Amino acid sequence: MMNMRFFTALSVLVLFSSCKYFRPNLMLKTEKHFVFDTISKPESMADYKIACNDQIEYRIASNNGYRLVDIKDMNLLNNRSELIATVESDGYIKFPLIGRVKLEGFTIREAEKQLEELFSKYYVDPFVNIRVTSKRVIVFPGSAGLAKVILLPYNNMTLLEVIAMAGGISEDGKAYNIKLIRSENNKAAKTYIYKMDLSTINGAQIGKLVVQAGDVIYVEPFNRPIVLLNREITPLLTLFTTVFLLMYQVVNLSK
Repeated sequence: MMNMRFFTALSVLVLFSSCKYFRPNLMLKTEKHFVFDTISKPESMADYKIACNDQIEYRIASNNGYRLVDIKDMNLLNNRSELIATVESDGYIKFPLIGRVKLEGFTIREAEKQLEELFSKYYVDPFVNIRVTSKRVIVFPGSAGLAKVILLPYNNMTLLEVIAMAGGISEDGKAYNIKLIRSENNKAAKTYIYKMDLSTINGAQIGKLVVQAGDVIYVEPFNRPIVLLNREITPLLTLFTTVFLLMYQVVNLSK
């Protein structure tokens, strides 16, 4: 009899641990034979690229940086002068004098060079400095309630740096099963899904991957079926026992 009860309990455990009943909060699951994208070495070390909704802080100087330009009224001065602009949904930013310029998909240096060429029509040897101030990624470290939107204070921040800023991988997170979800040019047209293993020292190289705006870093949480079974079944057993005892008492009283 005891063996039968043990077998029944084990069967229920195996059945429910593999279904949605105990872990309805799991996200971003992939099928068993899902084919992940492959990160090439040049791609993993690629510089940060400007994306839609990025805020950029920029300033312009003439004579190869000798004198700053007051962007607000386009006069020359010696003091600091900066403006902040947002990359619009079509990838363009509106600038004084030169109008709207598409910078989405450009690295910081490529964007600076593009603007220097355009401003050369109005200034001698213009020097443009750009800083993206709103780069952000989303990190799910492996435990419910710990997800964070991380603002990236520096250019070309790596995967390991971002995970460290999020507080590291949680105790329930699988360091060997990390998904990075990246939309091409921060849009839904093309989405790449990479799977990474940071559980061994061999993952140090992939940890150098440069994150991009809008990246989602998802650490799969560890499944603890026994704990979950106990948590979910205990209230039902308590209710059943209570109802059974009440019915037993009612039957005895009616005799």
